Amino acid sequence: MENQPTLKRSLTLFQVVFLGLAWMTPMIFFTSFGISYESSKGMLTVAYLLAFLAIFFTASSYGKMAKAFPVSGSALTYITKVMNPFIGFLVGWVILLDYLFSCIIANLMFGINLHAQFPSVPSYIWIILLDIVLMVINIIGIKTSANISKLFVCIQIAFIALFCILVFHNLLQNDTSVHLAGPFAMGDSITFSTILAGASIICFSFLGFDSITAMAEETINPKKNIPRAIMIIISVAGILYFSTSYFLQLAYPELKFSNPDTAGFYVANLVGGKILGAIFTTVLVFAVFTQGLSSVATVTRLLYVMGRSAQLPKKSFGYLHPKFRTPVFNVVLVSVISLLGLFISLDTCIKFVNFGALTAFMFVNLSVILHYFIKEKRRTLKGIIAYLVSPLIGAGFIFYLLTQLDKDSLLMGLSWLALGLMYSLYLVARKKKRALVKEQENVTVTVE
Repeated sequence: MENQPTLKRSLTLFQVVFLGLAWMTPMIFFTSFGISYESSKGMLTVAYLLAFLAIFFTASSYGKMAKAFPVSGSALTYITKVMNPFIGFLVGWVILLDYLFSCIIANLMFGINLHAQFPSVPSYIWIILLDIVLMVINIIGIKTSANISKLFVCIQIAFIALFCILVFHNLLQNDTSVHLAGPFAMGDSITFSTILAGASIICFSFLGFDSITAMAEETINPKKNIPRAIMIIISVAGILYFSTSYFLQLAYPELKFSNPDTAGFYVANLVGGKILGAIFTTVLVFAVFTQGLSSVATVTRLLYVMGRSAQLPKKSFGYLHPKFRTPVFNVVLVSVISLLGLFISLDTCIKFVNFGALTAFMFVNLSVILHYFIKEKRRTLKGIIAYLVSPLIGAGFIFYLLTQLDKDSLLMGLSWLALGLMYSLYLVARKKKRALVKEQENVTVTVE
């Protein structure tokens, strides 16, 4: 057992940050632009600001729990340590929806975008190709994934910066007067509840900050670097989203597009013509690639933790390659599952992701209260604000988002949860049976 390989601790703070940003995908601003713009009735800047403030409290909760338990496993580990292993397993099981289907979404988006660019090549060719490449890179090691993610995330940020510069240039060329407070001005027909509804959808643009907690055992000084990385990730994302929407609304206060799904491409062409539109498509492909890379890394680490603790078959899920020190079985399994992108719709995948992420967020907020405020009794004024009020605000908003999910999302999510419940009961029954057999063997030995 002493020679058993362990995860390699090699990731620096900024490598973790880039892995988180890769999972989050800064280009999601454009891919979700149409539905975000329509749901917020054009009040995109205010909606992004509200979404950032709302998700900040949950991100803060993840940082607090990562500091208390600087090991891999994300929400599964936190809930297991603070509440109990049974609830922890169920939360881990549910968050598998988020992580597994994020891999499938990456495959789907890659195939859809490249097929649109090269119609003669079927989308399934691109999906299979990406799946193989992601599998190989993740087997080689997490540091390779981090370095590739860094490159492609920088390309995305560079594109967003170029986009903002062109928008600002167009703004200067416009003869009409510019009102700097224009993006914050609410029309007569727009209410705060309308903007809040838009913010609830935009919150999903910030998903991914939590993924890095699954890599704590591969991070240098995780107790310090994981919480810092979480706050850097959502801060960078908030700045990118807010500034882009602000400049865009200044230059184009009233946008109209026929198809929300392609609104991002429409806006890129509007701002920079066909050249920027072509660059947009290329950068989007890079973005999808890195999102897939980070997603596979995250879910395979979660499966490894579940295998290591015998919540899944330990021999396979808890195995690390002796040379690469990566969970090879999990990488191959996730790569096979990701091929569901050949058969499943994008809409279905998104519904699974939403349910899994929000459920985990809710429990992590509650775990902060239970661990710090109740168990450790940190009840000074600062403690009340940090360990009671802040996570309660986070939990309240996450609960609101859960109520906004449609019936299909809830039905599919609860069905997956029921499956996990049955499996966990099987594990409990098997554990009791083994304990009984061992007890009987001990009695027999004693009698003899």
